[in-house]
Amino acid sequence: MKFIHIADLHLGKQMNDLSLLEDQAHILDQIVSIADAEHADAVLIAGDVYQRSSPQAEAMALFDRFVSQLAEAGRKVFIISGNHDSALRISYFSRLVRGAGVHVSEAFEGQLQHVTLQDEAGDIDLWLMPYLRASQVRRYLPEAKIASIQDAVDAVIRQAEIDPAKRNILLCHQFIMGCEITGSEEQSVGGLDAVSAEVFDAFDYVALGHIHRAQQAGRETVRYAGSPLKYSFSEADHVKSVTLVDMPDKGCVQVRTTPLTPRRDVRLVEGMLEELLAAPYSEDYVWVTIHDELPPPDAKVSLTVNFPNMLKFSVVNSRTKVDVDVQNLSSLESKSVAELFSDFYRLQNNDQTPGEKHMQVLEKVIKELEEMPYEAR
Repeated sequence: MKFIHIADLHLGKQMNDLSLLEDQAHILDQIVSIADAEHADAVLIAGDVYQRSSPQAEAMALFDRFVSQLAEAGRKVFIISGNHDSALRISYFSRLVRGAGVHVSEAFEGQLQHVTLQDEAGDIDLWLMPYLRASQVRRYLPEAKIASIQDAVDAVIRQAEIDPAKRNILLCHQFIMGCEITGSEEQSVGGLDAVSAEVFDAFDYVALGHIHRAQQAGRETVRYAGSPLKYSFSEADHVKSVTLVDMPDKGCVQVRTTPLTPRRDVRLVEGMLEELLAAPYSEDYVWVTIHDELPPPDAKVSLTVNFPNMLKFSVVNSRTKVDVDVQNLSSLESKSVAELFSDFYRLQNNDQTPGEKHMQVLEKVIKELEEMPYEAR
């Protein structure tokens, strides 16, 4: 039996108030095509379907289209809720869609849910563990000693009736100790929220969600699929992919990845202004850094001709020494002359604010200009 493992779709997410729904629709269509080409039997979605617990209608419609395409092609779909999702909303209509081969984790009530699949080699038990908090598990397993999420996950797995003779797969959305995180995950990951990979020893494959970089967690068959798109500039060097899992028999798990090609990439771009103005036109989402010693005030505007989706603009030179993020030009109209002068001074002087004498000179010049008679030319 062959599975496709994905996670962390974050449908409805924005970058700098820019909607990514078109990019997400493009990548979901690509995943459907990969499922077709690979003749996958099922698709495992390991949590964080949506960016927020109350997703907008457009994000829900996109996910509905995606899952419907998979189900109509005869593929089983397994979905768990992540920390960004509402477990109740994700599981809405779960009993109704089960008949179409779509299995959604319901809100946790003390037991792991599971579905048994069959192929030529026998049974496969597929277990669904939505995102858990220690307090949730304490409520339903009061007899267990639970001081951390590690204790909670361990207690939930121990009370499940896992048949070691069968092939067992777990969908899980937690942070595993030792994994590499990026800047776009929930900041609470790590520390007391971490789980040891050894707690999953009963499973032949663990399909993880929560961490946006694809990687194994301990053994090769405990894996994060990673997010299908780059959701922050900290992910600029990631290679996004789907994970393909072939499990022909007990004890035999073959894992490989297939890269995804985004509609627009997320990139870091840097160089001298003149060099970047000559660069090819690109609609990628970029953070542009220039190194000119005296950049013109309209540098950012000039660069938007080549980079219309420039989300961040910075200057790093011998004066700034460190990255100074230039203010968004859309806010210029609401700023006073003094505020604009202060921003420009910071840009040229290592992020230092102008002193009182500077502001006095500016005030004097402005006053003189205001008192100067206007001459039409």
